[in-house]
Amino acid sequence: MFSQLHTTFTAALLVPIVEDRKKVLDVLINYIKRKRASHQKPTLNFICTHNSRRSQFSQIWAQTAAAYYTVDVFCFSAGVEVTAFNERAVASLKRSGFKIEQEGVINPKYSIFYDENSKPIVAFSKLVDHRENPSQHFAAVMTCAHAEKNCPFIPSAETRIVLRYEDPKAFDNTPDEAQKYDERSLQIAAEMVYVFRNIKE
Repeated sequence: MFSQLHTTFTAALLVPIVEDRKKVLDVLINYIKRKRASHQKPTLNFICTHNSRRSQFSQIWAQTAAAYYTVDVFCFSAGVEVTAFNERAVASLKRSGFKIEQEGVINPKYSIFYDENSKPIVAFSKLVDHRENPSQHFAAVMTCAHAEKNCPFIPSAETRIVLRYEDPKAFDNTPDEAQKYDERSLQIAAEMVYVFRNIKE
């Protein structure tokens, strides 16, 4: 793991998870454990309306935490509208220590690396039924209230897990923008670390 990213990861380990939140995260933990117990590779698709901030953070931190704890999973993200992986969220991940390569300008495709030898986590804004997303045998993890309300049915999802996060978009173009994006990213990192640490233990 890259040095700066390891520092962020260590900080995530120290973030306290309140009991009410643990109950929500335990639903995700139990799903992953059930799939592993039945010798199936867990597949998670993190869903948010625009697939631009919270769902991307969740996919990337989940895949990174899973790799750290050697838990074999597939992590994806998607939305109900296509926009772009927000540049502020990308900048926050760079500050966290990820190495990121960009391809394209309109809805760019990003390759995100957590160490020198890792395969890239590929991230861009896409719909749930995009060809690069799973079409069956996956958990739909809803990361925002808007997507939860506007996605009453996701074809072939085995289960629907509600894991809401506040949108850092509220702080766009304010003096607190970078801080609030980093806070949301760290919160999601802490919760994904909690999930995969508890699967490994």
